[in-house]
Amino acid sequence: MTIKVGDKMPSGTLTLATRDGPQKISADEYFKGKKVVLFSVPGAFTPTCDAKHLPGFVEKAGDLKGKGVDAIACLSVNDAFVMKAWGKAQNTEGKVDMLADGNAEYTKSLGLEMDATGFGMGTRGQRFSLVVDNGVVKQVNVEAKGEFKVSSAEHVLGQI
Repeated sequence: MTIKVGDKMPSGTLTLATRDGPQKISADEYFKGKKVVLFSVPGAFTPTCDAKHLPGFVEKAGDLKGKGVDAIACLSVNDAFVMKAWGKAQNTEGKVDMLADGNAEYTKSLGLEMDATGFGMGTRGQRFSLVVDNGVVKQVNVEAKGEFKVSSAEHVLGQI
Protein backbone atom coordinates (compact mmCIF):
# COMPACT_ATOMS: atom_id res chain seq x y z
CA MET A 1 0.00 0.00 0.00
CA THR A 2 1.32 3.44 -0.91
CA ILE A 3 1.91 5.89 1.92
CA LYS A 4 -0.63 8.70 2.11
CA VAL A 5 -1.29 11.95 3.95
CA GLY A 6 -1.93 11.27 7.64
CA ASP A 7 0.10 8.06 7.74
CA LYS A 8 2.97 7.60 10.15
CA MET A 9 6.31 7.03 8.45
CA PRO A 10 7.23 3.35 8.61
CA SER A 11 9.93 2.08 10.92
CA GLY A 12 13.09 0.86 9.29
CA THR A 13 16.77 1.44 8.89
CA LEU A 14 18.45 3.74 6.41
CA THR A 15 22.10 4.50 5.84
CA LEU A 16 23.25 8.10 6.05
CA ALA A 17 26.24 8.89 3.87
CA THR A 18 28.64 11.00 5.94
CA ARG A 19 32.20 12.21 5.56
CA ASP A 20 33.11 9.62 8.23
CA GLY A 21 31.51 6.80 6.27
CA PRO A 22 28.11 5.11 6.28
CA GLN A 23 26.02 5.45 9.44
CA LYS A 24 22.94 3.31 10.08
CA ILE A 25 20.01 5.39 11.29
CA SER A 26 16.55 4.53 12.52
CA ALA A 27 13.79 6.09 10.43
CA ASP A 28 11.78 6.57 13.63
CA GLU A 29 14.59 8.66 15.13
CA TYR A 30 15.30 10.54 11.90
CA PHE A 31 11.72 11.81 11.53
CA LYS A 32 10.96 12.26 15.24
CA GLY A 33 10.28 15.78 16.47
CA LYS A 34 11.11 17.66 13.29
CA LYS A 35 9.77 18.73 9.92
CA VAL A 36 11.50 16.85 7.12
CA VAL A 37 11.26 17.07 3.35
CA LEU A 38 12.14 13.66 1.94
CA PHE A 39 12.56 13.31 -1.77
CA SER A 40 13.40 10.21 -3.76
CA VAL A 41 15.23 9.81 -7.02
CA PRO A 42 15.47 6.69 -9.21
CA GLY A 43 19.26 6.82 -9.12
CA ALA A 44 22.29 8.87 -8.19
CA PHE A 45 24.05 10.51 -11.12
CA THR A 46 21.15 9.73 -13.49
CA PRO A 47 20.23 12.58 -15.88
CA THR A 48 17.19 14.33 -14.33
CA CYS A 49 18.22 13.42 -10.79
CA ASP A 50 21.70 14.87 -11.24
CA ALA A 51 20.85 17.90 -13.38
CA LYS A 52 17.60 19.06 -11.75
CA HIS A 53 16.18 17.15 -8.78
CA LEU A 54 19.03 17.15 -6.25
CA PRO A 55 20.45 20.53 -7.37
CA GLY A 56 17.02 22.14 -6.87
CA PHE A 57 16.92 21.06 -3.23
CA VAL A 58 20.52 22.15 -2.66
CA GLU A 59 19.68 25.56 -4.15
CA LYS A 60 16.40 25.94 -2.20
CA ALA A 61 17.67 24.50 1.12
CA GLY A 62 17.88 27.94 2.75
CA ASP A 63 14.37 28.87 1.60
CA LEU A 64 12.92 25.57 2.88
CA LYS A 65 14.70 25.87 6.21
CA GLY A 66 13.50 29.48 6.44
CA LYS A 67 9.94 28.10 6.30
CA GLY A 68 10.51 25.77 9.26
CA VAL A 69 11.96 22.68 7.59
CA ASP A 70 14.50 21.09 9.92
CA ALA A 71 15.98 18.57 7.48
CA ILE A 72 15.98 17.81 3.77
CA ALA A 73 16.80 14.25 2.74
CA CYS A 74 17.48 12.64 -0.63
CA LEU A 75 16.57 8.94 -0.70
CA SER A 76 17.83 6.59 -3.38
CA VAL A 77 18.17 2.87 -3.94
CA ASN A 78 21.94 3.16 -4.15
CA ASP A 79 24.64 2.21 -1.68
CA ALA A 80 25.98 4.73 0.85
CA PHE A 81 29.31 5.08 -0.97
CA VAL A 82 27.58 6.17 -4.17
CA MET A 83 25.34 8.55 -2.20
CA LYS A 84 28.39 10.03 -0.47
CA ALA A 85 30.18 10.59 -3.79
CA TRP A 86 27.06 12.12 -5.32
CA GLY A 87 26.59 14.39 -2.31
CA LYS A 88 30.19 15.54 -2.57
CA ALA A 89 29.82 16.20 -6.31
CA GLN A 90 26.63 18.23 -5.67
CA ASN A 91 27.89 20.08 -2.55
CA THR A 92 25.06 18.84 -0.33
CA GLU A 93 26.87 19.03 3.01
CA GLY A 94 24.85 21.00 5.55
CA LYS A 95 21.96 21.25 3.08
CA VAL A 96 20.67 17.80 2.09
CA ASP A 97 21.15 14.50 3.92
CA MET A 98 22.01 11.69 1.51
CA LEU A 99 20.08 8.56 2.52
CA ALA A 100 20.95 5.20 0.98
CA ASP A 101 18.37 2.43 0.72
CA GLY A 102 20.58 -0.10 -1.04
CA ASN A 103 18.13 -3.01 -0.97
CA ALA A 104 15.01 -0.83 -1.49
CA GLU A 105 13.60 -2.08 1.81
CA TYR A 106 12.51 1.34 3.08
CA THR A 107 11.27 2.42 -0.33
CA LYS A 108 9.14 -0.75 -0.49
CA SER A 109 7.75 -0.03 3.00
CA LEU A 110 6.53 3.31 1.58
CA GLY A 111 4.91 1.47 -1.33
CA LEU A 112 6.84 3.68 -3.76
CA GLU A 113 9.19 1.24 -5.48
CA MET A 114 9.32 0.74 -9.24
CA ASP A 115 10.63 -1.93 -11.56
CA ALA A 116 13.52 -0.47 -13.57
CA THR A 117 14.86 -3.80 -14.85
CA GLY A 118 14.15 -2.64 -18.40
CA PHE A 119 16.87 -0.03 -17.86
CA GLY A 120 19.24 -2.49 -16.17
CA MET A 121 18.65 -0.86 -12.77
CA GLY A 122 16.55 -3.46 -10.91
CA THR A 123 14.17 -2.26 -8.22
CA ARG A 124 14.34 1.50 -7.66
CA GLY A 125 12.34 4.22 -5.97
CA GLN A 126 9.83 6.28 -7.85
CA ARG A 127 10.49 10.00 -8.14
CA PHE A 128 8.55 11.56 -5.26
CA SER A 129 8.65 13.97 -2.35
CA LEU A 130 7.05 13.84 1.08
CA VAL A 131 6.63 16.51 3.72
CA VAL A 132 6.80 14.83 7.11
CA ASP A 133 6.08 16.53 10.44
CA ASN A 134 7.09 14.63 13.59
CA GLY A 135 6.86 11.33 11.72
CA VAL A 136 3.45 12.01 10.15
CA VAL A 137 3.07 12.55 6.41
CA LYS A 138 1.60 15.95 5.54
CA GLN A 139 2.17 15.99 1.75
CA VAL A 140 2.70 13.24 -0.83
CA ASN A 141 3.89 14.16 -4.33
CA VAL A 142 4.47 11.23 -6.70
CA GLU A 143 5.53 11.97 -10.25
CA ALA A 144 3.77 10.53 -13.26
CA LYS A 145 6.06 8.30 -15.33
CA GLY A 146 8.72 10.39 -17.08
CA GLU A 147 7.67 13.64 -15.34
CA PHE A 148 9.54 16.04 -13.07
CA LYS A 149 7.12 18.57 -11.61
CA VAL A 150 5.44 17.80 -8.30
CA SER A 151 8.50 16.41 -6.51
CA SER A 152 10.66 19.47 -7.25
CA ALA A 153 12.01 21.78 -4.57
CA GLU A 154 9.98 24.65 -6.03
CA HIS A 155 6.72 22.69 -5.81
CA VAL A 156 7.42 21.55 -2.24
CA LEU A 157 8.35 25.10 -1.23
CA GLY A 158 4.90 26.22 -2.37
CA GLN A 159 3.27 23.56 -0.15
CA ILE A 160 4.93 24.62 3.08
